[in-house]
Amino acid sequence: MKKNRVKHFFKEIHRAFRLQRMFAALHLKKLMEYKVDFAIGAVGFLVEQVVNIAFLSIIFGRVESLRGWNYYEVLFIYGFSLFPNGLDHLLFDNIWNVGYWMIRKGDFDKYLTRPINTLLIVTVEEFQIDAFGKLLLGVALMVTSIRHVDLPFIWYDIPLALIAILFGMLIYSSIKTIFGAIAFWTKRSGHLMEVTYNLNQFSQYPVSIYSRAVRGAVTYVIPFALTSYYPASYLLRHTRPVFSILAPIVAAVILMSIALFVWHKGLDAYESAGS
Repeated sequence: MKKNRVKHFFKEIHRAFRLQRMFAALHLKKLMEYKVDFAIGAVGFLVEQVVNIAFLSIIFGRVESLRGWNYYEVLFIYGFSLFPNGLDHLLFDNIWNVGYWMIRKGDFDKYLTRPINTLLIVTVEEFQIDAFGKLLLGVALMVTSIRHVDLPFIWYDIPLALIAILFGMLIYSSIKTIFGAIAFWTKRSGHLMEVTYNLNQFSQYPVSIYSRAVRGAVTYVIPFALTSYYPASYLLRHTRPVFSILAPIVAAVILMSIALFVWHKGLDAYESAGS
């Protein structure tokens, strides 16, 4: 029995990757048809990031450091935060549609007729290629900042960073799934998703600059700080290595379990709703 479950698990993983490739190809074809929409979205993203970086530059034009963090260290944390966020945007962005309109319009019914896990097919159906902009900007910011900070590099920092990014992405997607699944009961939860998801902006900067209440919220309640600040601060200063790497893994596993539980409970409660 256990061997069959393991075999089924890997079969589902293989199917997910195959479907992801198929939908990615379809999405690329769609982009070729709507180049202007893609260009507008890309420009909007760049403007947002330029404004954020300009905001940092203005702050550090007046002060030398924020609670002991200099400009390039903050830039490093900001750049690192774009990796788990960008991967989540790339692979799991269709969950937004569940929260905003799929349930309310009854369009979710189509997933119930397909012989595949509903959460799996929802996540692989959309492939947001514009997320590569976040990833490339993250690389650019980190490369720029590394040239100005004394990074205490050890060879195993690279696999630890990759592990932190992977589980950071799962934290993002799990939080999004939990609040998106609320729509199974309320018909629409997009605005609640957005309010919660936007708390990730606190994780783009050192959480030590915030009040104790905010630090606790983004570390232990909606743990976006575990996706960027703690792993990045470890890479910069090698502080709290066990917590900085282990905590994102534990948080991701817990949140994934909650997300799957809420999603399946929501499916049981789902009633088709037309417009």
